[in-house]
Amino acid sequence: MRITPTAELEHRVRKLQYYMAEEGLDAVICIQNADLFYFTGTIQSGNLYIPAEGEPLYMVRKDFMRARMESGLKEVIPFGSMKDIPRILAEHDYRMPARIGMELDVLPVNFFERYRKVFPAGEFRDATPLIRKVRMIKTHYEIHIMQDAANQVDRVNRRAGEVIREGMSDLELAAELEMTARKEGHQGLIRMRAFNAELFYAHVFSGADSAVPAYVDTPLGGLGLSPAFGQGAGYKRIERNEPIIVDFAGCFDGYLVDQTRVFAIGGISDRLKKGYEDMLRVQERMVALAPERPTWGRIYDECAALAAQMGYADSFMGNRGAQVSFIGHGIGTEIDEYPFLARGFDDMTLEPGMVFAFEPKLVFPGEGAVGIENTFYLTESGLKRLTFSSEELVIL
Repeated sequence: MRITPTAELEHRVRKLQYYMAEEGLDAVICIQNADLFYFTGTIQSGNLYIPAEGEPLYMVRKDFMRARMESGLKEVIPFGSMKDIPRILAEHDYRMPARIGMELDVLPVNFFERYRKVFPAGEFRDATPLIRKVRMIKTHYEIHIMQDAANQVDRVNRRAGEVIREGMSDLELAAELEMTARKEGHQGLIRMRAFNAELFYAHVFSGADSAVPAYVDTPLGGLGLSPAFGQGAGYKRIERNEPIIVDFAGCFDGYLVDQTRVFAIGGISDRLKKGYEDMLRVQERMVALAPERPTWGRIYDECAALAAQMGYADSFMGNRGAQVSFIGHGIGTEIDEYPFLARGFDDMTLEPGMVFAFEPKLVFPGEGAVGIENTFYLTESGLKRLTFSSEELVIL
């Protein structure tokens, strides 16, 4: 079990306090699991109170002893009721905050109303953009964990080449790969911040099923097992001469990487093969562009324009009518972090320390999907790759 170092937590808190000062916030309160893990090193239930100056207070409802063991913060204290918050703040010589930041993108309304009763004179603002800005720049410590996740997803990829066989269902293949990942330390949960954005390990599907659109904000959807979870692997049997997509999110010690590779038994059509090769060219365009530290939107615009020039305007990043307006996404403890390599994000640029998955994909209804995805990070000296499995189309 890897425990987040105290120095790492202190660096993150100080960085958030810097942004809080810019926005005039007196305090930020975090309760969402991904943010709790990032700033405390654990997800034990409670409130993390970060003042504009001074040490954060981690008020833990359940389980205090685990939180004390797992968190490197100095002030980890037991907590019974939200009514106790004013008293706890006073005991630590913190005055009641006037301007309070909270995770308003994910905080349930009922919880929010309870905090308004605790701080009746408080002005509440959304702290999520500040938290995202802190989390989007990864430290060497975080990169090392993500390298472990990349090793995990490479083992999953190699296992796919060993177990894929004609006649097995997409579900059977997904289960084999999920078992491999689990044995390699995968936590079994892919955290996504967006509302109702659920994901389970990966998207694994073959042939026409890989071209079925779904509710989730991804270029590929899949039929799934039922309308209750209408995405991902279904009961379709794998056949010869069709693409098999293995879009897998590796996860180790809380950190994710994302990788997509394409397999086939026998081969695939010339159109699909050329489409796959062209998506590698789109990736090459991003690799050349990223070290210039362009805006997030410029990467999307130039790569989408290149795909259109290649003749894929109606199939790039989804089939016509179901296309998504991004080509990459930040990744860390959640799979949808900053930066968003997406249409319209023209006021934020790539910076050293950013980690993102880049996933140019094509969808052909009734035939299948092809594409590539890798996880990259930008350094002062250039763009580096975290995922490293062979990019060759795997013909079995």
